[in-house]
Amino acid sequence: MAIKTFRGLLTDGAQDTIVLHTNDGSTGYRIVKFQIMPKLPGSVAAEHVVQIWKIAQSSVPTSDPPVDFSDQTLLAAAVVGNSTNNRLLSNMEIIFDNEIFNQDIYVTHTDDNAAEACNYYIELEQVKLDLNENTVATLKDIRNLA
Repeated sequence: MAIKTFRGLLTDGAQDTIVLHTNDGSTGYRIVKFQIMPKLPGSVAAEHVVQIWKIAQSSVPTSDPPVDFSDQTLLAAAVVGNSTNNRLLSNMEIIFDNEIFNQDIYVTHTDDNAAEACNYYIELEQVKLDLNENTVATLKDIRNLA
């Protein structure tokens, strides 16, 4: 079991692409850890929502982002509240860890209060896919694009 890690800093309304696709699609991935932290903890009141998607988002809202667990293209979601009163961070992360994918994934960020940046950290478990699993993962990804 190999673990690949990714980290970044997203501004409000931004989207990062994590390149994972291969020529043969025989390597799959599963999210095992997803954490977020504001760029300026405790200095600005903020409400950060960071989501991981199977497909690129055509737009990323800068306020009131919907978090819809019925959306089959959503892989994970995290929210953190940042308070200036007591430097307290309150976090919540949800990962749909049974999802295996073999294509690029996309990370989006919305700050509902102060338009501040937010850090993310993702750990992916590499999974060797046999031909049948490869076909299923690829077809799921293609269906999500339609």
